[in-house]
Amino acid sequence: MKKVYCIGELLIDFVAEKQGSDLSKATDFTKKAGGAPANVACAISKLGGDSSFIGCVGKDPFGTFLLDILEKHGVDISMAQRSSTFTTLAFVSLAEDGERDFMFSRGADKELQYNPDYRKKFKDNIIHLGAATALLGGHLEDAYKHYFFDALSQGAFICFDPNFRGDLWKGKENVFVEKCLHYIEKADLCKFSKEEAQLLSGKEDLHEACDYLHNVGAKAITITLGGDGTLLSTSKTKQNIKSIKVTPVDTTGAGDAFIGCLLQQIAALEDFRPILEDDTLLGKMVLTANKAGAITTTNYGAIESLPNLKQLQQ
Repeated sequence: MKKVYCIGELLIDFVAEKQGSDLSKATDFTKKAGGAPANVACAISKLGGDSSFIGCVGKDPFGTFLLDILEKHGVDISMAQRSSTFTTLAFVSLAEDGERDFMFSRGADKELQYNPDYRKKFKDNIIHLGAATALLGGHLEDAYKHYFFDALSQGAFICFDPNFRGDLWKGKENVFVEKCLHYIEKADLCKFSKEEAQLLSGKEDLHEACDYLHNVGAKAITITLGGDGTLLSTSKTKQNIKSIKVTPVDTTGAGDAFIGCLLQQIAALEDFRPILEDDTLLGKMVLTANKAGAITTTNYGAIESLPNLKQLQQ
C-alpha cells in the first residue's frame, strides 16, 4: 500500500444550509472542517488507505478542531504545521439543489513552510496537489513548488486538482491558468470539473479540452460531470463512466471524495505506473470513485459525508 501525501489548505467552512446560494441573504452558519486536500486525505483514510496531510492552520481553537478531525479520521497529521496567523475561513451557502457560493477569509493556510526533510518520504509514493489557495503567492506557493519538484525527483505518482474558486481569482483567471499548466505538464493524473477543463484549455468541447491538456503533458484526465458521471481520457481512449442516481443536498466535497477514492485504489496497486495505460482497469476504478462522490452529496459537510468502505460496497 502506497502512502498518499495531500498538500494544500485546511480550513473552516461556515456553511449556510438551505438558505439559498446567495451568501448576502444567509443568516445561520454551521461550522464544518474543509479544504480540498484535507478532504481527499480523509476520503483515502476512511476507505482503508494511508494518507498524510501537509498544510498549515492557526494556533487557535479552529486550528485545533481541524487537526482533531483529521486525526479522528485516521489521517497522519505529523507533517501539518501551526501558525500564529488565524485559521483560514470559508463561508459557503447552499441552494436546494446542493450548489454552492463561496467567499474566503484567508489566514494560516498561506503560512506553510517548506521542509526539505520530507523529500525522501515521497519516493515511489503518491502526491496529491490541491490548488484552491496554493497558487495565490506567499509561503504556501513556495512550499508547494518545492514539494512538487521533490515529488518529481523521487519518482512519485503526481495527482493535480486545480480546485478553481472564482472568488479568489476574479480578474486574474489568466494568471491561474498559466500557473496550473506548469503542474498539468508533469502530472500523471489530473482531476477537473467541466468548468475547470474549459477554463484551463480554452476549449468548450470537453474532448477537445482533453486533447489540449494531454498535449500540455497530463497523462490521465478525469472530468467530473455530477450526475452525468465522469469523462475519463487517456492517450488511448475517452469514455464516459456512469454515476449512481442520488438526491443531492450538498455537493461540497463530492469531487474530493471522487479523487480520494480513485487514489486509494491506485495506492493499493503493486505498481501504479501501468494504470495509466490500462483503460479497462482505470475505468472500473473511476466507476467506484463515482459512487463515492455521489454518496458524499447526500449529506451535509464534506468530511462527515465521506463514505467508508462498507458504505461504498453497499
